[in-house]
Formats: sequence, structure tokens, C-alpha cells
Amino acid sequence: MVVNYKVLVATVRECRPEVLSAIRAKLTTRIEEMKVDIDSNRFEQELVMIAQKLDVDEELDRLDSHLTELEDVLASNKPVGRRLDFLMQELNREANTLSSKSADIVTTQAAVDMKVNIEQMREQVQNIE
Repeated sequence: MVVNYKVLVATVRECRPEVLSAIRAKLTTRIEEMKVDIDSNRFEQELVMIAQKLDVDEELDRLDSHLTELEDVLASNKPVGRRLDFLMQELNREANTLSSKSADIVTTQAAVDMKVNIEQMREQVQNIE
């Protein structure tokens, strides 16, 4: 199951440049349709601000970190119930943030898939000491 999460995280990472490019194209098209002159410097500043709002690199990095920790915990012979519960909370937090920052269907779908699987794992973790 951890492998599936890693695939989802990698998929989101790979599509990030395309997402920003699509946003640029969409805004450019809208401006052209309005037939208004704009300051190109201001346009670039606005794009930078939009990109910052949609930046999910930190969330993806934390998801990778939590998934590595999850693999380590699952390979452990020690009691892991509480640690797994904590990791499920952290994974859920990052998936929620990823979802809220999403501006494309790939990221949204990946976040939803993560949240569904996290909830399933959380139910199972409740039975582990």
C-alpha cells in the first residue's frame, strides 16, 4: 500500500510544471478574450503569486517522509499502534492540504485516493496495539 502512495506522490510531482503552464495559458486566453492591455510585469507578478498559493512541494516532501517512516514502522518488531495512528493523522493532514491547494484533476484525484486509503488504514490501525 505504501508503494501506491509513493506512486501518487510521484504522479503529482510530475504534473506540477504542466499545471502551472496550463494556468498561464488559461489566464492569457482570458485576457486576450477581454481585449485589454495589461502590464506584462504585473501579469508575471500575479502568476508568481498564484504559483505560490498552489505550491505543494512541502506537502509532497512531507508525504514522502511520512511514507518512509510508515515503511520503517511496518517493518519493526516493536509495538506500533500509536505510532501508526499518529502517521495516519499526519498523512491525512498532508492529503487535505494537497487537496485544498489543488488546481488540476490529477492532484485532486490523487488527494482523494490518498484520503480514502488513509481512512481505511486508520480503521485497521485502531485494532493494533
